[in-house]
Parts: sequence; structure tokens; C-alpha cells
Amino acid sequence: MARKLTRALLGLALVLPLSGIAQAAVPPTPPGWSLAWSDDFTGANNSAPNGTNWIVDTGHGYPGGPGNWGTGEIQRYTNDRANLALDGSGNLRITPLRAANGEWTSGRIETRRSNFKAPAGGILRIEGRIQMPNITGTPALGYWPAFWALGSPYRGNYWNWPAIGEFDVMENVNGVNSVWGVLHCGVNPGGPCNETNGLGASRACPGSTCQSAFHTYRFEWDRSVSPNQLRWYVDGQQFHTVRQNQMDATSWNNMTSHQGYFILLNVAMGGAFPNGVAGRATPTAQTTPGRPMLVDYVAVWTRP
Repeated sequence: MARKLTRALLGLALVLPLSGIAQAAVPPTPPGWSLAWSDDFTGANNSAPNGTNWIVDTGHGYPGGPGNWGTGEIQRYTNDRANLALDGSGNLRITPLRAANGEWTSGRIETRRSNFKAPAGGILRIEGRIQMPNITGTPALGYWPAFWALGSPYRGNYWNWPAIGEFDVMENVNGVNSVWGVLHCGVNPGGPCNETNGLGASRACPGSTCQSAFHTYRFEWDRSVSPNQLRWYVDGQQFHTVRQNQMDATSWNNMTSHQGYFILLNVAMGGAFPNGVAGRATPTAQTTPGRPMLVDYVAVWTRP
């Protein structure tokens, strides 16, 4: 009975604005869709994320891959509960910290599954409900929370980016009230995705700021239309689209013809993106540690 009541309340939440509502589970599957995978981060306070679903990344890069995760970010990822843990209220908490010696640490996880892909003639929908680190201004310089997906051939190679594709569902830097949605593809530098910047767009979060409340971030890969489309949404409002005919066939096929994608959640510190937006090296001595990104759920749906 309690479960039915929870589902009923979640159904109501789909009608009401989502930013300020406490939500403890993945919302009901939309009509016409099928749930492929999800995690609602239910568990005891200070416990680890579900190891059946997630791999915890540690260090400054993949073994044999580019240093600083290929982005110039400076933190060391750990599996320490201070950096990465459930909060006991149905959220994943990723917290960047600065040690007494000045070293930054944080958390990064990726799904064990790496085959998330739009079915032939159908649609893939990747969605998460997230509150960015609640910090702005000078104290936020260097913060780089992200919810994104990488092409599965990256695993074990680590040098085939960006050809294998990257879908940045939500990125933010320096506590700016904005969500960026970005596609990375082709070759680096330049190419059809204008690397290393990618093909991106940004907008302010609706209603409340990205930092002060939860918002729902969604990416769709649509193979039911011609040309195929990639679309980005915040709280159900579309703000970015990339179409298949915007690039050559080889680049599109390289990022769409493999087995699929794996999903990542992390909070980086410093690197090319926050440095570029700030116009200076980040983080700085004034950057305040300890402000977490909270993730209510991640879900993947498909539509045949």
C-alpha cells in the first residue's frame, strides 16, 4: 500500500514543478516508453552507491589513458565516503574537498552497463534529477559538476575520444546559473563538433537557480525521425538540438554504430572548461570546498 501511495504522489509530482519537490524514487515510466535501467540512490546515510550498478573511478585518470582525465581537472577521485556516498534521503552525494596540504579530492562513478542505445527506429531517453553544488560567485570558481555519457569503445582504449561520442546531459562550471548540453564527436581539434569545445548550448534553469534546487536534466537520441536528432532538456524544456545532417556520415556512424554508451556522474575541480569561462586558472585560494552535487535518480527509458 505504501508503495502504491508513493507512486500516486510521484504521478502528482509529474504535473507539478519538480524543482522544489522532495522526490524519493524514479518517476513512473511515461506512456509508450519502457524502463531500461535506473537507480534512485536509496540506502543508509554514508553508504556506498550500489556496486551492481556503478563503478567508482579513482585517481587522476584511467590506467594508460590521458592524465587529469584528459580535461586538465586537478582533483584526485577517491572512494572515500567523504567524497562519494548516499545521504540517507534518497540522494547520491558527491562532495569535493580540499585537504590541509591543498590537494583537492572528489568523486566520480560510471555505470557498469555500457550498451545504452536508441533502438532502431526508436528513442533513447537518459534522465537525472540533480541539484548542482549550492555555491556561486568567487567561492565557486573551479566547480565542474557533470552528468554525461561516453561511447562504450572508450573503455580499454582511452585514446579514441571524441570519435566514439560523448553526450553531456548536464554540465555546469563556477556556480553560474546555467546548464550546458554538449555533443562531442569527430576529431580533435576541429572537426564537425568544433572540438575541443563541442557542439553545445546553454540556458538558465527554469524557476529557481540550478544551484538552489533540484532540476530534471534529460537527453534524447531519436532514431524515429529523419534526419536523426539528439535533444537536450531541462525540466522538460528543450534547449539544444543536433541533427544527423549537420555532419558527415562517417562521424555520425562512428558515434552511433557501436554497442552504446555508459553514464557518468562526477564533480571535477578546475580544468579547461571552468578555466575558460573564468578566464583564469581555477580553483583559487578563495574557492570554498565541501559543497556537494546531489543526485535524486538516474533513469534510462527507450521507446520502440
